[in-house]
Amino acid sequence: MRRSNLPAELNRFVGRAAERSALEALLEESRLVTVVGVGGVGKSRLALRVAAATQKRYGDGVRLAELAPLRDPELVAHALVEALGLTDHTPRAPREVLAEHLAGSRLLLVVDGFEHLVESCAPLLRELLGHAPGLTVLATGRRALRVAGEAVFTLAPMDEADAVALLAERAAEAGAPAPGPAVRTGPPAVPGPRPDPAGSGAADRWAVDPGVRELCRRLDGIPLALELAASRLPLLSVDQMLHRLDDRFRLLTDGGRGVLPRHQTLRTAIGWSHELCTPEERLLWARLSVFAGPFDLEAVEYVCGGPELPQDRILDLLGGLLAQSLVAREDTPAGPGYRMLDTVAAYGAEWLAALGDTERMRRRHRDWYMGLATWCELEWFSPRQAEVAARTDAALPNLRAALDLCLEQPEDAHLAQHLAGTLWFAWVGCGRLSEGRHWLERALALESGYEDARLKALWVLGYVSVLQGDGTAAVAALHSCRERARDAGNLLAEAYATHRMGCLALLSDDMPRAEELIGRALETYRELGELNSNVLMGRVELAMARAFQGDLEGAAAICREVREVCEERGERWTRAYALYVLAFSAWTRGELAEARELLRECVTINHAFHDLVGLVLGIELLALVTVGEGDPAEAAVLQGSAVPVWDTVGIRLFGSASFDGPRELCARRAAEELGAERYEAALREGRALSLDAAVERALAFRGGPAADGTGAPRPFRTTRPSGVPGTRKPAGSPTGKGGEAAG
Repeated sequence: MRRSNLPAELNRFVGRAAERSALEALLEESRLVTVVGVGGVGKSRLALRVAAATQKRYGDGVRLAELAPLRDPELVAHALVEALGLTDHTPRAPREVLAEHLAGSRLLLVVDGFEHLVESCAPLLRELLGHAPGLTVLATGRRALRVAGEAVFTLAPMDEADAVALLAERAAEAGAPAPGPAVRTGPPAVPGPRPDPAGSGAADRWAVDPGVRELCRRLDGIPLALELAASRLPLLSVDQMLHRLDDRFRLLTDGGRGVLPRHQTLRTAIGWSHELCTPEERLLWARLSVFAGPFDLEAVEYVCGGPELPQDRILDLLGGLLAQSLVAREDTPAGPGYRMLDTVAAYGAEWLAALGDTERMRRRHRDWYMGLATWCELEWFSPRQAEVAARTDAALPNLRAALDLCLEQPEDAHLAQHLAGTLWFAWVGCGRLSEGRHWLERALALESGYEDARLKALWVLGYVSVLQGDGTAAVAALHSCRERARDAGNLLAEAYATHRMGCLALLSDDMPRAEELIGRALETYRELGELNSNVLMGRVELAMARAFQGDLEGAAAICREVREVCEERGERWTRAYALYVLAFSAWTRGELAEARELLRECVTINHAFHDLVGLVLGIELLALVTVGEGDPAEAAVLQGSAVPVWDTVGIRLFGSASFDGPRELCARRAAEELGAERYEAALREGRALSLDAAVERALAFRGGPAADGTGAPRPFRTTRPSGVPGTRKPAGSPTGKGGEAAG
């Protein structure tokens, strides 16, 4: 896990020196500090700045959980699990996973934007702080959590000096000339970063200009209001801006000139910015309010476009909102994106409601993200798997919003079932089993009247339950899916359910039944012309069932065929598991160099996909190879490095005795050759490695003579047929015919 997931600052942090020092000191005294204040006062920016400055205090780093995009209180724990980078394959509640993981950690957790979820957030944080003495929480919101031991830090607006400095900095970035006697010559300024104005005396002109100080006072030193004003200074002089603000203040206060409440000041500044937008920009602003979290240009063009906003105008209009600080740009793993601040979005949502267009825009938003999910499912079986994973991760807040809307309307139950099922690759491939089960169970609790949508959600739920080790729930979902599929004549859905029941048998050590069920499903896939990641993984699973029964040659032959198909299609995720089985086969033949090369590629792919199950199994098999190469100490280090990863994943080796065979053999050999004391010391060294360090260690070539001097591994003997390392299996994907007939 990385020590920090804090976002990079897009522009320079200005001022707040006293507040930073005070907040840093408070974090030394209290394990729960909540920064409270009005919207736009800079709570999030200050918290992130302080978190970055103090992260060296925390041995396990700093993690940020953004709660503002969430609407479902039940997802708070899921959001914290995601922020910590955890993957859990058990049916445990996310709060249990959090408590267990954090129990021995020394970590700073930043919880940003919790105020609308305080009823679920407060008790969860209280519980975690009670279980984890090394945990410190820095929260931001418009009200306190009211948890025992909480230290509340009330963030006031900026003082005059800081406010002027912020206005000057942001105005310079926007290309505005400094006030005062300097005369501007040459062409108009182009908005964008500029040198520090202090170098030419410009900063001094900002500081001494009475109009600038008056503008900062009128805006009550609220950073968001100041940034909105700064974005207009290339177009308006300070005097013009004061005049316009004065008119608006008088209008909103019924002619009074008293000091406005802080929230009214911000609302006034936002409303004034709204008035200065063109009609098209205002309409786009209102429509953008339906997005949750980051969004990209394609999504904006589809969701917000229409007769009043032609698609070919969207880019320019979005650029206009960006230039006015109403929209911020942010880079995501999927590419450049945009985000609207919550306060600005809330203002736009009010205008959208006044237009009577909220529900239509929410439906368009839902339709776009349903389409995106469908595209991602189709493209999972292609060379674009990594892109699919990145886009899904960036779109997750909006996908959640789409699921929420589907579940709100009884007539849309089938859409909820379809979307929750379509996102199988997000739940399984991207390590979100617990959240996937949450959505699937909610969707299946509704009666949709659309059997195909229900069948898809059922087998995906069954598969998620299999990977969580919840056999009872898996059998219930898969049996229901298979029976209903037979009644409906849906052969493909029946095959998926049969396949998943075979997976359950495989992980339960019932190899003959696993071979029979998976083989039957594969035959149906062949008859229907179904070819995708799911089908290929089924072949790998069949190979494993045969290998566990002693047919290693047959298993290797199947996996060589799978590898060829993966190469043709550009499929990498399933390929990693085929390489895994082939590496074990090479190990049994004494081809240690070949086994190591196969595993290097396997580990590299799984690390790129953040597939922790495949990654940790690959590392453990590399440990077995390393023992055979004559380096038991390094093998023990690799085994130790797998322990914290398994703790993150959940049940070690699925609880399967068959899958545990290689690990047991490696541990026995290393301990025999090193002795108990040296073996335990090497294990401890491995446990202390970070995930990235463990992968680097595993991929480092450490060749050498075999432990017995023959160049061949010692025979693998257990009370059952030879164990082959396990796999995590994807739960279905689009057909090679352009669609997923199971839903």
